[in-house]
This record gives sequence, C-alpha cells and structure tokens, in this order.
Amino acid sequence: MRLDKFLKVSRLIKRRTLAKEVAEQGRITINGTVAKASSNVKVGDEMQIRFGQKIITVQVNELKETSRKEEAGEMYTIVCEEKVE
Repeated sequence: MRLDKFLKVSRLIKRRTLAKEVAEQGRITINGTVAKASSNVKVGDEMQIRFGQKIITVQVNELKETSRKEEAGEMYTIVCEEKVE
C-alpha cells in the first residue's frame, strides 16, 4: 500500500494531499530510510513521522483499503513519542 494512502486510511494524517506534502518535505522515514508518498508500506514496518515539535514512531499492524473511525487505530501501534527542541 502507498504511504500517503496508509496515513489517510489509518487517520494518522487527515488528508492524502497533506500526507503527500509531509512526505515530500522528508519528514517521514520507513525503517530508517526517508520515504516518498509513493513508498510501499508493509505489515511490520516501523515508521517515524515528524509533526512540528514532535516525532512519533509507529509500527504497522495491518493494511486495509478503507476503515471506519473505530478501526483506524488498530492499523498501527505507537511505539514512541518524543518532543524535539
């Protein structure tokens, strides 16, 4: 599954266009490698996303084409949340 679609379906980022912009700015890494919006996401991947002053590390649990709001949180597990100065 494409990175931008995963971020939207899992509701880590609300809109796919916004997910694409964040990826183009180099603020997302998958398994330590800077990722593009078109990068492939697999179950078990570890992803770091930088939101302003915060870096969130998540582990991908499952991939779905669509998800309801209640199911979205099951697609990933937050491993670590750190503040950046």
